[in-house]
Amino acid sequence: MILAATAEATPALDLSDIQSSVLLPRPTPYAATFIVLRIDERGAGRAALKRLIPAIASAADPLSPAGDASVSVAISYHGLQALGVPRESLDRFSSAFKQGMAARAADLGDVGESDPAHWEYPFGTSDAHLAIAALAPDAARLQQVLEQARRAYQELPGVTAIYRQDGGQLPTEREHFGYRDGIGQPAIEGSGLPGSNPQEPPLKAGEFILGYRDESGAHPPMPQPDVLGRNGSYVAFRKLHQNVAAFRRYLAAHATSAAEEEWVAAKMVGRWRSGAPLALCPEHDDPEVGANPTRRNDFLYYDADPQGLKTPLGSHIRRMNPRDHFKDELVQVQRHRLIRRGTSYGPLLPEGVLEDDGADRGIYFIFIGADLERQFEFVQSEWVNQGIFIGAPDEKDPISGPNDGTGMFTIPKQPIRQRLHGLPRFVTNRGGEYFFLPGLRALRWLADGEYGAEGSGGVEQ
Repeated sequence: MILAATAEATPALDLSDIQSSVLLPRPTPYAATFIVLRIDERGAGRAALKRLIPAIASAADPLSPAGDASVSVAISYHGLQALGVPRESLDRFSSAFKQGMAARAADLGDVGESDPAHWEYPFGTSDAHLAIAALAPDAARLQQVLEQARRAYQELPGVTAIYRQDGGQLPTEREHFGYRDGIGQPAIEGSGLPGSNPQEPPLKAGEFILGYRDESGAHPPMPQPDVLGRNGSYVAFRKLHQNVAAFRRYLAAHATSAAEEEWVAAKMVGRWRSGAPLALCPEHDDPEVGANPTRRNDFLYYDADPQGLKTPLGSHIRRMNPRDHFKDELVQVQRHRLIRRGTSYGPLLPEGVLEDDGADRGIYFIFIGADLERQFEFVQSEWVNQGIFIGAPDEKDPISGPNDGTGMFTIPKQPIRQRLHGLPRFVTNRGGEYFFLPGLRALRWLADGEYGAEGSGGVEQ
């Protein structure tokens, strides 16, 4: 009985069917490209998928034909329609996925400059059908793996590449605001890969991959037939422009020295720019801790910092992952975790420059999970866009929240707290969409097209 219980608690993941990007971290350094295709002819769309599949690495065998480079393929709801997936299958996808990100903009804080009316084409339209994400340790190997992807659509008149965004690790090995990025990921039960926090137990695979039990003990709703949904994940893509000059000006206006600027910057994020967390280095930066993949995440909040005297309750990292802060409350943090894949794009703003140069720079994020509403949308609407859960309803995330120049951020201190006022928006959403990242068998099923009648008219109404 004990063995049976253990087997049930830790199911084997079908790694050979899961796209590698779901579980495997990006290389360091890295180069990346994100491409969106529009499918104008159903048969051509299926043919493009068939040509792309050999370039996609699985989590069991992460090496692609180009070696340690990888290609991932995801499909939007409109893309599934364009491929001719039957209505009975389309109806089984989640409502958020079917509606698309633009339709849910108000709840996500995509207002003002981030309103879908200002998004880059094709985001916010029905034309973003199929997304290709390619990742490699350097530009040469990226081009090698992209070549096969390009052949998959350039030779097919019924498929058109309508968007491309290149990115990669910046020369500073930080993101544009100057922080070490991509250093916190959950452990997933059955993956064989450790999480970034040694104190956090692995989460059930069903939190991120369909077809497995989640933290509630149930299987999340899954598209049908089984071959379509199993081993798939939902993806939220967002291109986030960073106003680096405005961020630098704000720090300079709220500090009297360079050292104080770094302290304010650390309080807003919850880490020093080296990656060292305030939870472990509350007074001074420690680059050695920041560079250590295990030490920089080896902390909790409940006993060590319940009032946020080290890591402010409203800081960016504490909002994105409160860890054990609510362990005695109804908030189930483990039900709102996300796999996050962020890629920097655009040129660096030279050090010390305080005026914007007009260049587009930022991060495009790919959030992966099994439930768009419970995971990505909950974190965005409840933890990033407001502060009721920390007792500060008027405060938003100081870094990525939809602040409008009247924002406020509280830094707990004894005997008197410190408050920063006049927070502007530092991050603007330039476009986004929800995609489904199918398992490899599902991609082959979609490419074969045996699920519905053949047609040539593109999107099914």
